[in-house]
Amino acid sequence: MDKSSALEYINQMFPTEASLTGVEPLMQKIQSEIRRVDASILAAVRQQSNSGTKAKEELAAATGAVQELMVKIKEIKTKAEQSETMVQEICRDIKKLDCAKKHITTTITALHRLTMLVSAVEQLQVMAAKRQYKEAAAQLEAVNQLCSHFEAYMDVPKITELRDKFRNIKKILKSHVFADFSSLGTGKETEEPNLLQQLSDACLVVDALEPSVREELVKNFCNKELTSYRQIFEGAELAKLDKTERRYAWIRRRLKTNEEIWKIFPQTWHVDYLLCIQFCKITRAQLVDILNNLKEKPDVGTLLLALQRTLEFEEELASKFGGGTEKSRSKESTNDDEEPEEDDERTERKRIAEIRNKYQKKDASSDPDAKDKMEKEKQKDLAVPGAGFNFRGIISSSFEAHMTVYVELEEKTLMENLEKLVQEETWETEEGSQTNILSSSMQVFLIIRRSLKRCSALTQSQTLFNLFQVFQRILKAYANRLYNRLPKGGTGIVAAATGTDGQIKTSDKDERIICYIVNTAEYCHKTSGELAENVSNMIDPQFVDKVDMSEVQDEFSAVITKALITLVNGIETKFDAEMLVMTRVPWASLESVGDQSEYVNGISSILSASIPVLGSLLSPTYFQFFLDKLAASLGPRFSQNIYKCKSISETGAQQMLLDTQAVKTILLEIPTLGKQTTATRSYSKFVSREMSKAEALLKVILSPVDSVANTYRALLPEGTLSDFQRVLELKGLKKADQQTILEDFNKHAATTANIRHPSVAPNVALPPVPTPASSSAPASASALAASISSASSAPAAAFASALTTPLSAYSREDVLTRAAALGRGAATTGFKRFLALTEAAKDKKDGPFRKLFNS
Repeated sequence: MDKSSALEYINQMFPTEASLTGVEPLMQKIQSEIRRVDASILAAVRQQSNSGTKAKEELAAATGAVQELMVKIKEIKTKAEQSETMVQEICRDIKKLDCAKKHITTTITALHRLTMLVSAVEQLQVMAAKRQYKEAAAQLEAVNQLCSHFEAYMDVPKITELRDKFRNIKKILKSHVFADFSSLGTGKETEEPNLLQQLSDACLVVDALEPSVREELVKNFCNKELTSYRQIFEGAELAKLDKTERRYAWIRRRLKTNEEIWKIFPQTWHVDYLLCIQFCKITRAQLVDILNNLKEKPDVGTLLLALQRTLEFEEELASKFGGGTEKSRSKESTNDDEEPEEDDERTERKRIAEIRNKYQKKDASSDPDAKDKMEKEKQKDLAVPGAGFNFRGIISSSFEAHMTVYVELEEKTLMENLEKLVQEETWETEEGSQTNILSSSMQVFLIIRRSLKRCSALTQSQTLFNLFQVFQRILKAYANRLYNRLPKGGTGIVAAATGTDGQIKTSDKDERIICYIVNTAEYCHKTSGELAENVSNMIDPQFVDKVDMSEVQDEFSAVITKALITLVNGIETKFDAEMLVMTRVPWASLESVGDQSEYVNGISSILSASIPVLGSLLSPTYFQFFLDKLAASLGPRFSQNIYKCKSISETGAQQMLLDTQAVKTILLEIPTLGKQTTATRSYSKFVSREMSKAEALLKVILSPVDSVANTYRALLPEGTLSDFQRVLELKGLKKADQQTILEDFNKHAATTANIRHPSVAPNVALPPVPTPASSSAPASASALAASISSASSAPAAAFASALTTPLSAYSREDVLTRAAALGRGAATTGFKRFLALTEAAKDKKDGPFRKLFNS
């Protein structure tokens, strides 16, 4: 405890004087506890002292025990060495005897095997001389096994002599077998019934010999069988393309006729399979010579018939040999009621084949050349059915270089069908059709798919790719037909801007046809891509990267663009009469502003008649494109048409501004009229931007003469001097007055480009306009009308004041009054003019006129 804690403890134990009587007992108790703790400490110290001494004694005892153990281990090691020496001395003679016994046993075994080998070789020689093939095959197995035991004794003369003798016997057996097989196919097998059994036994011998013997025998047999084939079909009579089918009939008859005779061959030899491969190679070489030696192009019918029969034959071979393994083919060709002798024969052949493989491996371990032979044998084994050989194309590929005539015929047929379809096209869709595409387009792709199906059944290589290129040309030709069907015209505003025909007169039927062409081109664009994908899936891999329909799709995209622009040009041409009416209105002598003009109603009627049909036929994407082009065409044309008016008074400008707003409203309602509102917002901005140019021009015409230059620069910053001069002419100014203003315009042209109009101060707070009660509404309207009427007497002064007076000096009522002062005419139409002017002013991005209404 610290000091404060001790004091607290004492005060807690003795809080009063009366409690001090317990101090003495407490002190005794504490003394007793101190003595007990001292005794415990002393006992612990003594115990620790005794433990240290005992530990040293135990350590010394352990060290002595280890040393004693080391001495005993050394003694044991010495005794073990002595025992080992003693055992070696005892077994020295026994080891010599054991080695002698082992050598004697090996010698006896070798001599016994040598005796057996000599006897077996002599017996094999007798069997070979007597042509006892079945026994010789088994004896060959025994000799091969015995010879394997003497691989290490090749330097012994007797062993070398036996090996040479055995090699000569195998050569004799080979010559006998080949001689006997030479009689096969000569008719002796029917005269000598035992010949087939003898040849079957000879096959056992061939299996027991080297694999090269079997290969050579089968090759000779196949060459012999096909010798007559070469002679027959190399002659002048049958060496023709139209006789191709007879070649395949010949090999089919040969296989069927000799089926029973060829059963002498083991199934593992696959004689019929190898014979068919050799037949295909010979046939291919002969067909190549026939096709190359043709003086003229081959007849398409004959060529395709020969190719078709060749493909059928290849498919037949692939089905017969290409799908099964050796085990399955063996099972298929084995009947349940086979005789036991055949089972024994097959077992014996299998055993001989195993012996041959074992002998082959042993030779390969000692002879490096034998290893190469084994590798070649493995590669040859790949030529068995089911091991990867492909009959498809082995003969038919020779036709590939001569299929040009077929492709030309297909192209001619497709082009004729295309011309026929275009001539028969009604350029109307079927009643009730929802696709709104021309039937000729679907028919074009139908005949293309039929042509593709015919060609893919014949070839999937170069010819198919050549035909794909024909498809490209056919589709481009169809795109050209669609392009040529579009209405043609002269020149116009759109022609100057886009380089296309502008003055195109289109009827309602023409507009529908243009929409059908757009939808048809879109269908062809999509379907041509799907056609390319289908061709890529079936054509050979080396041509996949070349299969591309992008050029064809570009052609149809060009048709779509041309059609939509033609549609816009056709609609624009319909506006010609209305634009002419607009220029003939006496704008300089108008006395009052009324409702929208007749030419505006004419524009509205034209759009109301065409837009609903176009909206129902075109997709939203192309309808939006059409709307953008229409706005881009009509907006600038309307602005240019204003310049064609001879003279425009202020009242005429106000009426024209009202008409402009009406045209703008009509254009903004086109998406709703066409029942397509997917992109109304972007289209509205586009229309507002285009029509604002005409509104700005009219506002310049409305401006006072003394401020017209400043207003022109503010509202039309990109305007030219010639356009400004035309504005002055529209205002009706004389040449002398124009010259003064033009000189002033030129004088300030450089400095005006750097002028920036001051923006409205953000801290200007206009007093709020109280909302009038319903009872006072007529009075307020009357007051507003009266202010407009009174202001109409001095529009120039009001406009100049609106441009020059600081905005902070205006209240909201002042702003409305000065805006209304820009109008002229009767009080009944002043409010309409005021609303039109305010809406027009809001569309202008900057300038004092817009700031006036935004404040």
